[in-house]
Amino acid sequence: MLSPVMTGIKMDIWQTDKLFLFIAFVIPGFISIKCYQLFHPGVVRNAADQVVDAIAYSCINYALFLWLIFAVEASALRAVHPKLYGMFYVMVLLVGPVIWAVMWKWMRSWQVFQKNAPHPTAKPWDFVFQQRKPYWIIVHLKGGSVLGGLYGAKSFASSAPSPEQIYLEQEWVVENGGLVRAVESSAGLLVSGSEIAHIEFRQY
Repeated sequence: MLSPVMTGIKMDIWQTDKLFLFIAFVIPGFISIKCYQLFHPGVVRNAADQVVDAIAYSCINYALFLWLIFAVEASALRAVHPKLYGMFYVMVLLVGPVIWAVMWKWMRSWQVFQKNAPHPTAKPWDFVFQQRKPYWIIVHLKGGSVLGGLYGAKSFASSAPSPEQIYLEQEWVVENGGLVRAVESSAGLLVSGSEIAHIEFRQY
């Protein structure tokens, strides 16, 4: 069932004034949200919450561009170069939100942010595997079994909000706590996170 916020948007969005407000105050923030989620996938939120966040981020986008908007509006750019004038607002609406998302991702990597704010990556699983480094991996299952293999360029690990799963491109035999040889004719190994007790990572 749609919330009152989403119902109102659905009913009125095609009116010219409502469409303009929607484009101006929802689209930029929505672009920032989606762009940032590409870097740090997280919990899927409902549409009503995303609309409120999108409006807030759109306002931040305009606040950051405010000095430049005033300068453009005070100039003769609209009359002299209407195409450049239009391209400027396309940049404000579509390109600016991407720039702020990339900059925010970069700023979150600073030590001062990491000391005083939660890490942008919610799970250690995502933190390790999003680095795309190769590892020799030994997987200890909850039932006591042990699996092992190579996590390399052709391997894959899921990321939030999807359930944890890992595909190892090579399966190896594990004996006495070490990887001793590749399994013949193996095309890899797929392990569900729900079956994993813990994972050992070894330098490749």
